[in-house]
Amino acid sequence: MSNKETNEIRGMAKSGRFWKTPKTKFSSINKTKGLKLSFEQKQKLRQDIKKTRELSRALINERNAENEARKERRRENIKRRALNQKKSEVVQVIKNPAKIKRMRKKAMRQIEKRDTLNMT
Repeated sequence: MSNKETNEIRGMAKSGRFWKTPKTKFSSINKTKGLKLSFEQKQKLRQDIKKTRELSRALINERNAENEARKERRRENIKRRALNQKKSEVVQVIKNPAKIKRMRKKAMRQIEKRDTLNMT
């Protein structure tokens, strides 16, 4: 027990727990608050903070660049896939429109209209 605790007279705690110790203020715990830093120490601290910020920005920029490259690659893959699918389609031109009228419903659903002039 310290000298302060023996001199202090305390009544019963509101909660009824007599074993509770008195709480100390945060300012009394924080000993670095009152210390003054020299100019060189402040400069060094500022330099360290600046370096860490630059490093974190560089990491964030690198991650964003990777994500952007991944997105661009995905877009290109989707375009290429669509182009390849168009190239690989087997097309049968219906020259006689009367055939369409004679078709069953299932066959009609499978028909897709395309511009055959732009197929390359």
